[in-house]
This record gives sequence, structure tokens and C-alpha cells, in this order.
Amino acid sequence: MIRLLQNTMGKKFRALLCGDPSGQPPWLGAVAAGQGPGFFLPEDAPWIVHGDMATLVGGVRALLMQALHPGSLAGVRNHSRYENDPLGRLAGTIQWLTVTTFAARESIMREAGRVRGMHGKVRGTYTDSHGQERTYDASDPHLLMWVHIAFMESFLRCHQTYSFTPIPGGADDYIRLWAKSVEPLGLLGAPHSEADMLATIDSFHEELTVSDQTREVLQWLRKPPLPFVASIAYRLLYQAAYLTLPASYQAMIGMPVWPRALVIPITRWFLRALRWVIGPENPIQDAALERMKRGSAPVE
Repeated sequence: MIRLLQNTMGKKFRALLCGDPSGQPPWLGAVAAGQGPGFFLPEDAPWIVHGDMATLVGGVRALLMQALHPGSLAGVRNHSRYENDPLGRLAGTIQWLTVTTFAARESIMREAGRVRGMHGKVRGTYTDSHGQERTYDASDPHLLMWVHIAFMESFLRCHQTYSFTPIPGGADDYIRLWAKSVEPLGLLGAPHSEADMLATIDSFHEELTVSDQTREVLQWLRKPPLPFVASIAYRLLYQAAYLTLPASYQAMIGMPVWPRALVIPITRWFLRALRWVIGPENPIQDAALERMKRGSAPVE
């Protein structure tokens, strides 16, 4: 009976994230294809971090951070379907993250090509934090760097705050290894240590701002149009994400924050309970492990 419940809830959970009613992620084939390892092994920090339920919080936090840069904000507002199809946009981001973390190199390179093709269409103008009009291009290494560190720092901080699983090699190993993920996108020189990451984030400080357009997106992120049950859980995930932002970012955003003493333990146990409810089945990681097993099998 428990197993049946887990299978049913697991299917519904995966369907919500990937947008496929079957609950089978459309990118499962990309992860299963080929032989041998990709960029990361099961014992590597990115594999551990991105396979953890804390990524649900990290993804929300990353979007909050990205919204603070008017260049990346303009790309989202003008070139994405986040308002009309929020789960579709989420699925696209999950696809890149999942394939890059768990797939073989050939699939990773194909996925990077898909993302580069999308980035090539994302361009326009925006008003910077000093009121000057500037052009933006999603392939610009400077904007790519902001998006990269927003994701990376968010997944790292949320894992450190809400996961029960330690990171192999700590923060430095996660940052160093995950730098590989953006090389196929054309971003070289990504931070390789926590100190470098913090210095890079600090270098963007003068470029961050909260405008009327920012507030519009932030308000949408606070209350996106989700199914009723998912929206209730999302309220907790949003607060959990917001809580881990630096105080200076919270001051810029200016939204109410729930008590830390309640949010952290409740979120940790909610994520653990959610993991139990959806069951131990993990099609993506199972496919990756099976592929790696094929690659290590002796040739007869």
C-alpha cells in the first residue's frame, strides 16, 4: 500500500516538474544515451547536491537573485514564457541542469548546443542601475557569469541550510567541479573556490537594482499560478529561499520574511517527508548509473 502511494505521488511530482503527464522526464533518454560517465561521478559534489530535494529551494532562490540584475531580468521578461507557462519554463531549466549533471558527454554537448541556440535569440536593451540604457545578449560572458553564480551559490547555500546530506569535498569542490558545466556554453574563468565565488558576487553589487519591472517579476515569483496543493508547498519553499539571501538583497527586495527559527527546521523536515512520499524511485539517476555500468562492462 505504501509503495503504491509512493509510485502515484512520485509520478505526480515528476509530472509537475517536467511537464509530462506520464511523469517520465522528456530528457530521460538524453541521460540514458551513450556509455560511461559524463562530467561528474556519483560521489562528486554536483551529483550529490543536484540530486537532493534542497534543489527545489535553490531553484527559487536563484530566480530571486537573477531578477536583481536588470540585464538578466530583461531577458526573462522579454524572451521567456514565465507568465503564461511557468512550469514549462521551469522544465527547460531543469532539463539543462539534469542533463549537464547526470548525462554522458555527448548528451551534455548536445544540450549545451540547444541552450546556446536559445541564448542567440535573447537580446535587446535594458536600463541599468544608473539609469543608462544598455544592450544585453544572453551569450554575453558577463551576464552568463551572473546567471551561473546565482544558480551555483543558491544551490550551495540551500543545500547547506536544508539538506541532511554533507557535500563531498565541501563548498570548494562543488564550485570547482560545477565550473565545468558552463564551459560548453562559452563561459570560461568561472569561480573555482568559495572565496572566488563570493568575490565575483561582490563585483556585481553596483549593477543590482530593484525597479518597477523587478518588483513585478518578484511579486510573480512570490505567488506564481500553480495548482492549489503545489501553491501551498511553494509558499514554504519561497520563504525558505528568501531566508537564505544575503541581508542586503532582502533589504532591496523588501518582502516580509518568516521567522528563521521556524522556516529552517520545517523546510528540512518537509523536504525529507516529500522524499519519502514520492518514494525512492529516481529514473534520472537510475538511468545514469545504468549507462555508466554499460560503459564499464568488459567487452567480450
